[in-house]
Amino acid sequence: MLRLLILLLASVTPSLGADVVPHPCVSAPVVAPVIDPYRPPACRWCAGNRGLDYGTTPGMTVRSAAGGIVDFAGSVAGVRYVVVAHGGGVRTTYGRLGAVSVRAGEPVRRGTAVGTTLGSLHFGVRLGARYADPADFLVRVVRRARLVPLEGRPPSSRRTGLTCTAREGRR
Repeated sequence: MLRLLILLLASVTPSLGADVVPHPCVSAPVVAPVIDPYRPPACRWCAGNRGLDYGTTPGMTVRSAAGGIVDFAGSVAGVRYVVVAHGGGVRTTYGRLGAVSVRAGEPVRRGTAVGTTLGSLHFGVRLGARYADPADFLVRVVRRARLVPLEGRPPSSRRTGLTCTAREGRR
């Protein structure tokens, strides 16, 4: 009976394969340089950096990287955090906050202020229970190259798009 229950649960529980990313693009939560990149730990309990650390100054506004529902807003061991659930098992974490401006259960849009920094900001992305490199999901502005005719006429329009910096094979 237990074996049947396990098989049944496995068949209805969604899993994230290596090539499946349910929410591919998020915006950077702040405009600041990354001072410590993602470093996956060698084991579940090993040291590493499970996100990006931004060189922010105290009081900078931290914004939601994508729309979702605030899953957690509060302190853990005296450090303030906000976690936003985006659906499909994707969650973003904003840590080392000086102040939190949202509550658990509150809907947020991309760009909604979730708090302010205390110093450097920690930003993480989780796919289910697995930590992922946030840099693989960040949106960036891309300008398409255009050829200009020899007559020197200006281009009729500038096309700008958004794309992810996702690097294939890293997920």
